[in-house]
Formats: sequence, structure tokens, C-alpha cells
Amino acid sequence: MRILFIGGTGTISEAITKLLLARGEEVFLLNRGSRNNEIKGAEHICCDIGDEKKAARLLEGMTFDCVADFIGFVPEQVMRDYRLFLGKTKQYIFISSASAYQKPLGSYIINEGTPLSNPYWEYSRNKIACEECLMKLYRENAFPVTIVRPSHTYCNRSIPVGVHGNGGSWQVIKRMLEGKRIIVHGDGSSLWTMTHCDDFARAFVGLIGNIHAVGESVQITSDETLTWNQIYKAAADALGVEYRPYYVPSDFLAKCSSYDFEGGLLGDKANSVVFDNSKLKRLVPGFNAEIRFDQGVKRAAEYVLSHKECQQADFEFDHWCDKVIEAMDNALQSILG
Repeated sequence: MRILFIGGTGTISEAITKLLLARGEEVFLLNRGSRNNEIKGAEHICCDIGDEKKAARLLEGMTFDCVADFIGFVPEQVMRDYRLFLGKTKQYIFISSASAYQKPLGSYIINEGTPLSNPYWEYSRNKIACEECLMKLYRENAFPVTIVRPSHTYCNRSIPVGVHGNGGSWQVIKRMLEGKRIIVHGDGSSLWTMTHCDDFARAFVGLIGNIHAVGESVQITSDETLTWNQIYKAAADALGVEYRPYYVPSDFLAKCSSYDFEGGLLGDKANSVVFDNSKLKRLVPGFNAEIRFDQGVKRAAEYVLSHKECQQADFEFDHWCDKVIEAMDNALQSILG
């Protein structure tokens, strides 16, 4: 198959690209080229997709079995894709987000029929708008859309956590390694799902060229459900350190920082979710996520600790954590007298 990825070098898309190449598929990556040297075997089309005229010129005369956009966030971008690829691809896959599901939740069990509504996070509302736009194009113009909704997908380059700063999770890991307390939203008992990018890739590849996936929305996650305490404890075990949580209510975190915790926590991670992946398994028979989180996070820990480029310091976030913990401790002492 001839497959074009818009992006193709991110947490999710790189794993898919490498799997397709290993299976002998013809893969094209359309992006600005900043990380293309890490992916050998793909055809590279160096272009900012936002430059529609240039992209159209570079893509002239090319057709594909599948086009997937990993960097589409607003309706204007998917409409651009529609103009570029109508009549030039047998399938167009849009990467949406499981954060688009209704908040607050009507039920903790999530499937593709769960309503889409997230008043806390503009990112999610934009993804919903993209989905609505694309399904209208499918119904009215037969644009061959498949919508994929990932949840929390991670790779070896980063240990996933719930509360971190703009620099990513390394500063949280550094606090763990230094024996400091780490901020955990709520009491750590809410339910969450972590999916390794290699598992995600196998499911995604099963949707490419799948005639039964056209016109459908499909979520891709692991079936493993964990509490946040289990997630952090598995990370601490992988690092060989003690888990020292400091629990802070999610709504307090959302109000006392400049970080987007209203969206990332109240609109997503603070909610208990259990994903029902029966639709995915009907579309991709035999698929099951194979990498347990304790196994996947051990791989990530080994990689991050041995690669300095994954260790991005975030002193501002570290200082903020100390301030929050000190303020909470002082408030408790003032109440207890």
C-alpha cells in the first residue's frame, strides 16, 4: 500500500511508521523534516502542511491508499486536507482524542457511543469540531473518513505522569530520584489507562485499508485499567526508588497554576475511565494490547535514564511543586493549631 502521514515522527506516528516499513509498505512522510533522519526507509516530502499551495504542488499527480493526519487540531486544517486529498486517497484517517468524550462523565465505561462534550478543554472541543466537520464531508461528499481516538499513549522517550510542567515529565522523575515528594492529583485512586505506542501501532495498522473502518470512529487503548497510585508506583519501581506521593485536589491544582490543569486534569486525567474496545477488536480481529504498563514503563525508564536528551530540566515546575506542598502543609498546620 501507498500511505502518506502528515507528521509521522511523533509519539504515536513514529511507531506506526516503523511498523509499516517493517511490513514492506510504501510510506511517505509530509512534514518540516526536523526528525526525519530518525526514520529510515520512508519517502520524505519536506513541507509545512500549512503552506497549502506548496503542499498541493509537491503532491501533484500522487495518489494514496491511505492518508493520516497526526497534526490536525482545528476544522480549518481538516478542510485543507479535504481540498488536498479528495479523490486522491481511498481512506483518510484523522487522529482525534479520547479527551473529547463527555465531561463530567455519565458513565465511567467509555465506548465510541459516549457523547462528545468537554467544557474544560479547548483542545478537546476543537477535536470534536474536526470530527463533526469530517463526518459531514463523509455523509455529503463521500470523503472516506476514519476517526481514531487515542487516550494516554506513551513511548520509550518519556515516563508518563499525570501532573507535570511545560517541559514534560522529566522533572517529576528527577524529584522521584532525589527522594522528593511528587504531586499526585486527587487521592491517586481514580482509574486510568496507559497504552504503549507499539500496541497502538499494531491496532492502527489494522485499520489502514480496512473497508469496514471507513465512516467509523474507533478508540485505541489498552484494556489494562490502573489507578494513578499504581501508575506512579510502577514508575517508582522501574526507577528503583520509593513512591512518595503528595495528594492535591485537581480543582485546586487547576486554580493555582498557569499550567493547563483545567483541561489536562478536570477535562481528562482526573476522571475515572474504563475503555470498552470491543469495536476495535471487531474491526481488527485478534488484536490485544500486549505490553503491560509495568513492563512498558520499565523500558521507558531504562531509555530515559540512558539518554540525556530526554532529561529536560524544568526548574520553574520544580519550584512550583515545592510551593504547593509548603502551602498545603502550612494550611494543615494552621487548622490543627
